[in-house]
Amino acid sequence: MRNALIIVDVQSDFCEGGSLAVPDADEIILPINTIRDAYDVVVLTQDWHPADHKSFASNHKGKKVFDVVALNGLKQVLWPDHCVQDTKGAQFHPDLIRRDSDVIIQKGTDSDVDSYSAFYDNNHIHDTGLADMLRKLEVDEVFIAGLATDYCVKFTALDAVDEGFKTFLIVDATRGVNAKMGDVKNALIEMENKGVRFVY
Repeated sequence: MRNALIIVDVQSDFCEGGSLAVPDADEIILPINTIRDAYDVVVLTQDWHPADHKSFASNHKGKKVFDVVALNGLKQVLWPDHCVQDTKGAQFHPDLIRRDSDVIIQKGTDSDVDSYSAFYDNNHIHDTGLADMLRKLEVDEVFIAGLATDYCVKFTALDAVDEGFKTFLIVDATRGVNAKMGDVKNALIEMENKGVRFVY
């Protein structure tokens, strides 16, 4: 019986001063650093977008940030350009402790589909390989922290349950975008209803 900590998207663009800064994001770095070495496996996810990614509002003429469009049959929120491959904003926050043994999962690399979850793209067509890797490492419990509660954290947690892992959300080590009031609260309800357990 082994566990894994999945640290979702603690990257410079999602933290203070970044192009898509999540409110109070920097507050989760110390809690994550404090607990990370207690886990058997540590996974860091990294948004790794090409510059022409279709989730960027700048790539849709006449559209603005937070507009919603159809992309490959799914509703797609349009974001500011963020976490573009090989830019400073895509790097992990400099204060986040990392080890050589950490597993890095890059996602969102296909221009035509966004990828919130650490396990799959939003169409559930492309698999990152994370679930199989965790199973090979005999992991059966995953604990999820990071950014943002109402997007990448939520979808990672939902997919973790679907993949058969006992799934925990470390609530104090997550923060949300909350673009619409209630988004974070609704995300927590959705996760709880799916069977995600909350720890603090």
